[in-house]
Amino acid sequence: MNTLNFILNNKNYLEDLITRSTYHSNAIEGNTLTYAETYAILYNDNSFKIEGKEPREIYEAINHKKALELVFNNLQNNEEFDEKFIKKLNETINRDIKDTKGYRTVQVFIQGSEHIPLEPEKVPNLMMYYIYNYNHDEEDIFTKVAKYHIDFEKIHPFEDGNGRTGRLLINYELLKNSLPPVVIAKEDRVKYFEFLRNNDCNGLAEWLKELSMKEERMRKFGYEKK
Repeated sequence: MNTLNFILNNKNYLEDLITRSTYHSNAIEGNTLTYAETYAILYNDNSFKIEGKEPREIYEAINHKKALELVFNNLQNNEEFDEKFIKKLNETINRDIKDTKGYRTVQVFIQGSEHIPLEPEKVPNLMMYYIYNYNHDEEDIFTKVAKYHIDFEKIHPFEDGNGRTGRLLINYELLKNSLPPVVIAKEDRVKYFEFLRNNDCNGLAEWLKELSMKEERMRKFGYEKK
């Protein structure tokens, strides 16, 4: 059984992976929902009361789950990895928050980074080359996902949700190659941003490999069907 099939056929692990991925990816961007609140929102746990949260934070949780399910569906249906898919992923992330469609049309800045993404009119060509190179790159899988994640975040093709979209694309490629997905924890936020800031492809690749192996151990010892 490949990794994606295992995930989709193991309810406990599926719910845990989606909740952890959603909680940590959103928390990296400043979302204040707890893990328990995130789970309650995603899986309709009405016994858990949620108070004092902004509507945006709730939409971010719901949208991230839908976006991750979009990744699963794309892989199950053997659909193309193309600009249409990436745009749809980002639109799903931003639904009912910004409702942006397509690439950004404004200049953006990356919080905490000296790197300034190029002008919006250059984004379509950059992404066209990005997709072409991505689909023709045959190097080591972890090196590939690290390199293209850094490139994606430098291009910053969307007005909002670039980090969340980019992290979903990491797991898209890992699952496509039947490798365990990764969950970048909010506690590792500084470490993660240092890899991006320093364009440290090798360091990020090794770290992602470690996280994938950690996920495999968790899956094997915590969620294998008895």
